[in-house]
Amino acid sequence: MIDHVSIGVRDLDVSARFYETVLGTLGFARLETRPDTVGFGKKYTEFWITQRRDRRQAAAESGSHVCLRARSPEIVDAFHAAALQAGGSSDGAPGLRPRHGEGYYAAFIRDLDGNRIEAVTFLTK
Repeated sequence: MIDHVSIGVRDLDVSARFYETVLGTLGFARLETRPDTVGFGKKYTEFWITQRRDRRQAAAESGSHVCLRARSPEIVDAFHAAALQAGGSSDGAPGLRPRHGEGYYAAFIRDLDGNRIEAVTFLTK
């Protein structure tokens, strides 16, 4: 079981505003602010962004990403739309991903630093 994840960002304030908007669609809120890190979660801090001033843009081919659970396809759609509106980019529009299993509905975005973040829900019959 994973307790929390942390990703590096170049500009903590700008990225915190981005993630407040994007993660808000999933029911996350900013729960903690420290000198070089900001934490988001629902009941406890489970997603952290950490200041890395010398960090380079994440390479598209790095293969790493974080996936967060959404309650419905509409929330996955809202997550994707909010990320684009906030300056992120699409790395996979919302939709079914049959190769990942029946009912796997997801969207992938790149944040302002190139980190790949996914929102997923599972459709049932």
